[in-house]
Parts: sequence; structure tokens; C-alpha cells
Amino acid sequence: MNLIGQIITAMIAYYAGDVRRINHFLKVYGFAKAIGEMEGLDESTQEIIEIAALTHDIGIKNSEKKYNSSAGNYQQIEGPPEAKKLLEGLDIESGVIDRVCWLIARHHTYTDIQGIDYQILVEADFLVNFYEDDMSIDSVHSAGGKMFKTLSGKAILNAIYA
Repeated sequence: MNLIGQIITAMIAYYAGDVRRINHFLKVYGFAKAIGEMEGLDESTQEIIEIAALTHDIGIKNSEKKYNSSAGNYQQIEGPPEAKKLLEGLDIESGVIDRVCWLIARHHTYTDIQGIDYQILVEADFLVNFYEDDMSIDSVHSAGGKMFKTLSGKAILNAIYA
């Protein structure tokens, strides 16, 4: 099984029984993968964005246990250590793990977005959250107009919410 398949399997096991969380990270992964490929990312950055998309919400479990909340600020605290444990068991380069954990620690921070991988993760997560949160079309376009920077992310947003 390839690396992405191993991470998907590990994340499904991590969230066993939690259909909502599993579906969420798989949808974010799908959008992140597509946007990255459409933007022509290099192989290393594409791998990072795919891994980050799959693991971005790994902190929710511990956030709910420790703080009785899945709020983004708690996810950003609790996510990186969990992701590091999971990814170190899969023979992934330490530099990749470090960047993925850095992205997880910021994926609910929308100021000072640094790097195309960070931008794509935010856009992919927003695309899924717009639907899951049942946002109005006006709210979607308002948030999308502020947050989306990639041409591919904007194209997907506009196609879905025409």
C-alpha cells in the first residue's frame, strides 16, 4: 500500500466509528489533492498538502476530551503531537512531518498564511465546511472572496456555488 493509503487507513482507525470526522478529512483531502494538482505543485509540496489534509483535524479527539470542545484553537494545540505520533510510525521524513505539524498548528489561523500548502489546506477545509455548516450562498461568496487565493480553489468554489 502506498503512503497516502497507509495514512488514510491509520486515520480511519484513529476515528473508528466517527463517520462524520472520517468523511470530513476524506473530503478535505480530495479538494486539497485536486487543488494542488491543478496548481501544478512539485511532488514534495503535493505530498505535504495531501498528508496535512488527511490529518488536519487529528486534534479534535483530544480537544473534546481535555476541553469539552472541538474549537479550532484547541485543535491547533492538540493536533501536532497526535499527528507526529501517527506519522512517525509510517517512515515519513522528519522534514515532512515537521511541515505537516506546522500546518496543523495553524489551519484555523487565517492571517499571515505562509506557503501554497497552507493556502490550499485552508481553501480545501473551507470548501468542505461551507457545505457541512450549511452556509448561505452570500456567506460562502463573502468568505470565499476574502480567503481564496489560488486560481484553482476559486474555480472550484465558483463551480460549486454558482
